[in-house]
Amino acid sequence: MPADPVKRPSQNKAPATRSDEVEAFLAEVHARPPVESAGRGRLVFGLDATMSRQPTWDLACSLQAQMFDVAAGVGGLDVQLVYYRGIGECRASAWASDARRLGTLMSAIDCRGGQTQIGRVLGHVGKEAASGRVGALVFVGDACEEAIDDLCARAGAMALRGVPAFMFQEGADPVAERAFREVAKLTKGAWCRFDAGAASQLASLLRAVAAYAAGGQQALTALARSASEQGATRLLAAMRSGG
Repeated sequence: MPADPVKRPSQNKAPATRSDEVEAFLAEVHARPPVESAGRGRLVFGLDATMSRQPTWDLACSLQAQMFDVAAGVGGLDVQLVYYRGIGECRASAWASDARRLGTLMSAIDCRGGQTQIGRVLGHVGKEAASGRVGALVFVGDACEEAIDDLCARAGAMALRGVPAFMFQEGADPVAERAFREVAKLTKGAWCRFDAGAASQLASLLRAVAAYAAGGQQALTALARSASEQGATRLLAAMRSGG
């Protein structure tokens, strides 16, 4: 797989239910140690922008602002968008400190056919973490066309920097699931499946992860005060109960 860096633009068991999968996700997140709350949080938002991702790309565009909103009272959150599409195109934005800036960038990007480049995303995150703390990687995708061993090597570099990968998988591709689970396990992150019918659930979990990346348990406690924030409430309960 290409080793070139991410470019920056000129800038036999019964199948698990969706509820089981979400509970497993929250339990895995609970296993993460609390992050330091000092300073602004930094989160890399990685997205597959190949043609099959158009519906999810549109969903991501509508959800990204919520990540900023929940982190605003914690000291803020800087988000960097990393996406791949087409033939070998993988780009990273500058760090954005407000939703409008990132939203403008995302709305200008169209999805194009191509193969996955998850390894380049993971490698980029490892390099970013070498120059400053990165609270988490959130990755959204539906496929994996790369050697899992290669991805694990990239994930290992992230693990050494203490960056958990929260891998959100759309659909049920078994190859993608295996790869995503391995990356999450190596980085002490978490894996969760979602589909188009679980948009609100995805939104709630994304907000919870953003709050966690920005300010740890204190931020989750504040978020859970809102009755509508079930993702944060459930995550906080899992952390307190130890399961």
